[in-house]
Amino acid sequence: MAEVPALRTPAFDTRGVLASRFFAYLIDIVAIFVLSLILWVIIALLGVVTFGLAWLLFPLLAGSGVIYSAITVGGEAQATIGMRWLGVRVVGLQGSRVDWLTASVHAIFFYIAVGTFILLLIDIFTGLMRSDRRMLHDVLAGVTVVRA
Repeated sequence: MAEVPALRTPAFDTRGVLASRFFAYLIDIVAIFVLSLILWVIIALLGVVTFGLAWLLFPLLAGSGVIYSAITVGGEAQATIGMRWLGVRVVGLQGSRVDWLTASVHAIFFYIAVGTFILLLIDIFTGLMRSDRRMLHDVLAGVTVVRA
């Protein structure tokens, strides 16, 4: 009987990505705040013009972080603004590009972890214990953060 070759994941350079990701997130918080502020002003002005109808769009501001990640991580650079500045990017398990849907799911898992203290601790602990430095939300979304 012929042996089936085992699936191998390519070796990625993941040295120092956890620290880079932390500082990239701090930069991204500022970028998301600016994006949310711009969207808030646009919705507020449209609300005046549409006699309050556009104000129904205000709940969409809660998803501005996910939209930001979908556009940046799912885009050409495969990284948020903070990740680009710190030299890391997000790739699929085989080194492929991440589409916007995967980037959105990855961001949702991340924000769930950040919003829940115990999940955040588990997420960080997973990243510290794994040799490839993938955090729990990376594992669940099927992505890896590597040096650019």
